[in-house]
Amino acid sequence: MPAPPAPPAGRPPPGRGPPPAPLARSIAADRSQWEHLVQYDATSRWYHRLSTGPGYEVWLLSWVPGQGSGLHDHGRSSGVLTVLEGALRERTERGTRALGAGAQRVFAPGYVHEVVNDSLEPAVSLHVYYPGLTEMPMHAAQCAAPAVTA
Repeated sequence: MPAPPAPPAGRPPPGRGPPPAPLARSIAADRSQWEHLVQYDATSRWYHRLSTGPGYEVWLLSWVPGQGSGLHDHGRSSGVLTVLEGALRERTERGTRALGAGAQRVFAPGYVHEVVNDSLEPAVSLHVYYPGLTEMPMHAAQCAAPAVTA
């Protein structure tokens, strides 16, 4: 018997916790839940698991200028990325998108992207994964060679 289809990005499976985009917006709006926890690390991205619930988990990340995630996906997890402070840039095979404070990206399992702080100021982001994150496969940069014409 085939497995049931995955829920659309932005929605957890039935009976599996709150909708992740509104949950992320709610946490983002209540700075008392996260502001005092933020730390910055010049040698690697800092992260902290903020909470877990039935079928989801919430992570807080900080990014100093120049830090990035590398090209990756989130395995079988869907997710929501919300920028809390500063600015980040998301790179995908479709192009690049600037993400300022308050910006939110919703993604499905297997979505490949890279997130980078290419600004001059630190940034903070909130990530909701459902189901909880169990893997984060890294991908080689996919730079196409220029076409050669004779």
